[in-house]
Amino acid sequence: MATSISTRALTPRVAVAMSAVLNLAGAIVATQVLHTKVADTIGGLVKPPGGVGLTMIIAALAGAIVWNLITWRAGLPSSSSHALIGGLIGMGLVGYGVHAVQWAKVGPVVIALVTSPLLGMIGAYLVMVLLLNAFRGAHPGRANRGFRRAQILSGAFVSFSHGANDAQKTMGVITLALLSTGHLTLHGKEKFPAVPLWVVVAAAAAIGLGTYAGGWRIIRTMGSRIIRLEPDAGFAAQTVAAAVIQGATQAGLPVSTTHVVTGSVMGAGATRRLAAVRWGVARRILVAWVLTIPAAALVAGGIALVAR
Repeated sequence: MATSISTRALTPRVAVAMSAVLNLAGAIVATQVLHTKVADTIGGLVKPPGGVGLTMIIAALAGAIVWNLITWRAGLPSSSSHALIGGLIGMGLVGYGVHAVQWAKVGPVVIALVTSPLLGMIGAYLVMVLLLNAFRGAHPGRANRGFRRAQILSGAFVSFSHGANDAQKTMGVITLALLSTGHLTLHGKEKFPAVPLWVVVAAAAAIGLGTYAGGWRIIRTMGSRIIRLEPDAGFAAQTVAAAVIQGATQAGLPVSTTHVVTGSVMGAGATRRLAAVRWGVARRILVAWVLTIPAAALVAGGIALVAR
């Protein structure tokens, strides 16, 4: 929603409210109409022979939460997805040993987390080049008004996609906790139990309420500190970012909406001139991007060690 706010396509209050509702809708539609592949992936990253204990799940979550709070306080758009995966890996290594971590699943997840922002950057750059050529002779004022209206749809698409992918990560962890405490059991050849409806609603509502609460520090970083976007660039960045996130969701891969949008914003903005991108801010985001998985893993591993 930061790009819609920065280009004045939507007022902050309307953008936040719309995003909260569509996050909720995306999470419910994705799981009830399509699938819960992302939740299954998250829930299956650590599989010791006797199952994952509830205390260890709490250690993984604590590691992710602590790192999220640190980066939120610093105003850095780091990734909750990276943090959660790092927390699970750190907990698995310390709590159950290296063989408990399902590296065959971890590999594709890490690759998706790393490549998705690059896909967003390249895709947004190409789409923006097409738009600049297609509307070269258009009146600037009319074109901007049209793209601001289009941004309402592209912003809605991003929010819906965010709910479809990100909420499933929480669903996977809650379902894993229910499995560890015996509230859910595996049937037949199931590798991971079906996500209960109340878990879907709880996770979707939480992500919607969190969006409505507003992460204004991160909105400022995304909306204006990386680059000041025009409405056409905002539309290109949002559309490409949402498409990348949707593709990852269909493949059952958790990705970082924050980093995909960041990459798309930089790609769309770079078509004007490379100097327009504040590369110092981008560098700080990149550092947080690289550090998040190992940092969250270290924190979660330390908490798991104490819990043992």
